[in-house]
Amino acid sequence: MSEILQPHGGHATEGYGRPKEQGADFTHGIALYLEKVSVWFDAFRALNDLSLYIEEGELRCIIGPNGELRCIIGPNGAGKTTLMDVITGKTRPTEGTAFFGQNYDLAKMSTEQIAEAGIGRKFQKPTVFENFTVMENLLLAAPKDKRVKKSFFSKLDPDAQNALDESLTQIRLQEFINKPAGLLSHGQKQWLEIGMLLMQRPKLILLDEPVAGMTDAETERTAELCLELKKNHTLVVVEHDMSFIDTISEKVTVLAQGAILAEGTLAEVQANEDVIEKYLGR
Repeated sequence: MSEILQPHGGHATEGYGRPKEQGADFTHGIALYLEKVSVWFDAFRALNDLSLYIEEGELRCIIGPNGELRCIIGPNGAGKTTLMDVITGKTRPTEGTAFFGQNYDLAKMSTEQIAEAGIGRKFQKPTVFENFTVMENLLLAAPKDKRVKKSFFSKLDPDAQNALDESLTQIRLQEFINKPAGLLSHGQKQWLEIGMLLMQRPKLILLDEPVAGMTDAETERTAELCLELKKNHTLVVVEHDMSFIDTISEKVTVLAQGAILAEGTLAEVQANEDVIEKYLGR
C-alpha cells in the first residue's frame, strides 16, 4: 500500500478518530481499508493476515464455501462473518488495522459510533418490527429521538423527510406503507430492512446473503436495488448465489480459511487454479 493511501492513524481523537463535525475522508478514493488483519479465537484464526481495500462507490461481492463453488472447508467457515464483524466493531482485530476512509479507526470505535460514522449492516435474517407498519419501521430508523411516540408523531426535519421519500422509492413499498411489516413477503421484509438502513444515510452498506430464501422475481428485484444503491453508496455483499453475483458484481473476493484466495471478476475467480483446487477439489 503506497504512503498516500495510508489512513491517518495518528489522529485518533474525539472517540471517532476525527473531529465530530467531519465525515469519513475518502480523499484518496478508499472507503474501507483493512491491512494484515487477523482475528484469533483461542488457537483458531478466523481471519488470517487479511488485507482488503474497497474503493468509494464500489460494489464488491465476497464469496466463500457453498453455492456453485461447492467447497466444504470445515465447520469454522471462510471468515466472511468475522470480516463483517470487524468492519462493524462487533469483533476487534487481534492484529492489523481497519479504517473507514482515512480517518476512522474502526478498532477504536464502538458499534454505535461506527453506525453513526456511516456504516450500515443488514444481516441475513430480516429484523423488522412486524407489528408496526412499513412507515413506522422507517420512522423508527430515522436518526432522531428514538422514543416511539416522538418518532411516530413529531414532524420530520427536511433531511429525514427526504430520506423517507427516497427510501420508499428505492425499496418500492409505497403501496404497502400502512401495512404491518409482519404481513410482507420474505423479500419485501428484506427490502424494508434495507430501507431502514437508508434512513441512516450510510456511506458504506454491508449486505449479508441478501437473496437467501427469495423467489426468482424477488432476487431479480434485489439485484436491481443493489445496482441502484451503488449510485450513491459503497456496497459489500456476501452471497452464495452465483447467478445473483454474476448480475451485480464488478469485483469478487474469494475467502478461504480466513484469508483472500483470489480476486477479480466472477469469471476470473472461477477460472483461478487455486479456487478450482480449493473449492472443487481437482
